[in-house]
Amino acid sequence: MADRKEIRRRMRARRAALSRAQRHQAAHRIRHQCASTRTFLSSRRIACYFPCNGEVDLLPLIEQAWAMGKRCYLPVLNGRSRNRLLFAPFHKGDDLYNNQLGIPEPAISRRHCLTARQLDLILTPLVAFDEAGHRLGMGGGYYDRTLAFLNLRLCWIKPRVLGVAYDFQRVRHIEPEPWDVPLHGVITETAIYP
Repeated sequence: MADRKEIRRRMRARRAALSRAQRHQAAHRIRHQCASTRTFLSSRRIACYFPCNGEVDLLPLIEQAWAMGKRCYLPVLNGRSRNRLLFAPFHKGDDLYNNQLGIPEPAISRRHCLTARQLDLILTPLVAFDEAGHRLGMGGGYYDRTLAFLNLRLCWIKPRVLGVAYDFQRVRHIEPEPWDVPLHGVITETAIYP
């Protein structure tokens, strides 16, 4: 099994090699896949993300969520605890700015943000995943630290945490670290992995 660094390098290169048409097609297929799930349909507060470094574009899904009357949120770095995320309301036409990591965030006061516990569904980007729900992110640990409370109890009802990826990002096995928070599922352009 390749180490995490090698998996990240390989998957990021594959994402970068996708054409604009391939990204567009995948984004719309994933919108269709996700929007038909019971989890999405029953969720009112949904955390998405703004795509960086070839991640799946969720804007088509965000637009569908808005059309369905759902509230969407984007992750922002917590001003007090920069190693955890908060989730800022995101509306059509909102101004975004790049944070210190170069990731677009809504320009909004942190006092208007929600914590992960206040959300119904969190859609996370990832670099690789396996069918057991193990997620390999970019290596910063932001989602794992933010969602660590989910590892403390087995019966949290919300938020549900789903990874979003291209099919090729699935690997045979990711050896989890003790702090890793497993996903409830992963949505790709052709499948939903439980």
